[in-house]
Amino acid sequence: MRVVEVTAYGGPEVLSMARRPEPEAGEVPGKVRVRLKAAGVTMADLRIRKGLYADAIGALRPPFVLGTDFAGRLLDPAGELPAGTRVAGFVPWFAELTGEGTYAEVIRVDPEWLAPVPADVDFTAAASVPLGAVTARQGLEKLDLPPGATLLVTGASGVVGRFAVQLAAAAGLRVVGVSYEGDENELKVLGAEHVVPRGEPAKVLADVLAHVPDGFDGVFDGALLGTPVLAALKDGGTFAALAPDRTPTAERRIEVHTVVGRPDAAALAGLLEQVAARELITRVADVMPLEEAAEAHKRAESGHRPGRIVLMI
Repeated sequence: MRVVEVTAYGGPEVLSMARRPEPEAGEVPGKVRVRLKAAGVTMADLRIRKGLYADAIGALRPPFVLGTDFAGRLLDPAGELPAGTRVAGFVPWFAELTGEGTYAEVIRVDPEWLAPVPADVDFTAAASVPLGAVTARQGLEKLDLPPGATLLVTGASGVVGRFAVQLAAAAGLRVVGVSYEGDENELKVLGAEHVVPRGEPAKVLADVLAHVPDGFDGVFDGALLGTPVLAALKDGGTFAALAPDRTPTAERRIEVHTVVGRPDAAALAGLLEQVAARELITRVADVMPLEEAAEAHKRAESGHRPGRIVLMI
């Protein structure tokens, strides 16, 4: 089967097409196979490829296959899901550390990672949802803010941040977002009370605190800004960081949580149903063939345009 391998740590040029044996049924106890139709390109993929997590992944070294988000069809029965079912999910790449990601035609997965894809959701849209939406939900659960509380979402234009804005607003939170210029009106439609453009941290802080002068109850740091954003929180607030290396040290009784998305099939099934019902809006930035994974990484790094880039397989 075709895969895209990371041949060495570096820029997008280290991604290379290769062939590997297709997994066989029952080859790994407890795992089932999915023939992929689409795979999402995530920021974690870019950071792994660059070698930013080389120490964290220990003995695993290139060549390996990147990728977490996926959508496709089951090749083997998985619990109550028969073979042929349209499914989506994400591979907990760091927890597994097998080097077997979703930039491939066929993958092995735990049935507990899988959610059925509603008929009204195509494979491209389905592959843009799993890691981003589940991480947003789990981050908001960590923050545990009551209705009416104020929440600052950095990176509100990004995949995870955009889901966080929508889910937080639906939960009754007062959301202020930091976004790409030009996305303000859309994010307000999605539930943000106020949106400021990204820029120098000092100016961004001044702009958001002009709207919430007493400081925020919580921060969802989708942009991985880290320590500078603590100044936006009131004493005793809560902070959700999305990367271990961008997690600030707590101060002023602030609770700091590192949120690494973990598979939750029930939560994902509900989120996909919300997408089907148009209650949760996903954004696909580009759809590209698997062979153009290197170009997909270039576009993702350049901020080509917000949304998930999806590889068609």
